[in-house]
Amino acid sequence: MTTKPLPLTPELHAYLVAHGSAPDEVVRDLAEETLAALPGDAVMQVAPEQASFLTFLTRALGVRQAVEVGTFTGLSSLAIARGLPDDGRLTCFDISEEYTGVARRYWERAGVAGRIELRIGPAGERLRELPLQRHLDLAFIDADKIGYPIYWDELVPRMRPGGVIAVDNTLRGGRVLAPRDAADRAIAAFNDQVLADVRVETVMLPIADGVTLARVL
Repeated sequence: MTTKPLPLTPELHAYLVAHGSAPDEVVRDLAEETLAALPGDAVMQVAPEQASFLTFLTRALGVRQAVEVGTFTGLSSLAIARGLPDDGRLTCFDISEEYTGVARRYWERAGVAGRIELRIGPAGERLRELPLQRHLDLAFIDADKIGYPIYWDELVPRMRPGGVIAVDNTLRGGRVLAPRDAADRAIAAFNDQVLADVRVETVMLPIADGVTLARVL
C-alpha cells in the first residue's frame, strides 16, 4: 500500500482502460460519431472508463430507479441503462433535442430505450416533477456546472437511504485549486457544500475529471 498519488501518464491511462471490460461496438460507434459530428462539444462525453464504471456501479447497487441530469449524446445514460434490470427506469433530463436525438438512436440500437424516459427542459425546474419521496437508487449529475447546487438540492430529498449520487467534473482539470472562471468557482463551492452536507457521506475519486460519490444517509 502506498499513500503517494500515482501520476497517470497517457501510457498508464491506456493500460488502465485496456484492463477493464472493453467497450462494445455500440459504445465505440457512439463515441466516434459524437467526436466526428460535434468535435467542439465532444469533451462533454464521459470517458470510456467512466461509462464502464457507471454500468458496474448500477449493477453493484442493484439500482431500479435512476436519474441523469445532463444526457448529451447518451453515452452515460446508455451505460446506466445497461446496468438496470428489465423493469428498471432511468429518467434523463437535458435541454437539447439535437444532442439527445443521437442518444435516442443509440438507446434503440442497444436495446435499452424501453428503460429510459427523456424529459427536455431546464433540469432545475423539471426535477421538481419527480415525486417528493425517497425512491431513487442512483443519480448522475453531469450538466452545466453552475446548476449543480440546484440539482443537488432537488435530488438529495428524493434519494432512498443508501442511494448514491454520482457527480462528474468535480476536479475541473485541477482548477478547483485555483479557479479561472465562473464554472470553476461554482464547482469549488459545490464541493465544499457537499462535504458539509450532513445528509450524505462522500468520496471523491480521480476518475477522468473527478467523480464524487455521495451515499445518502
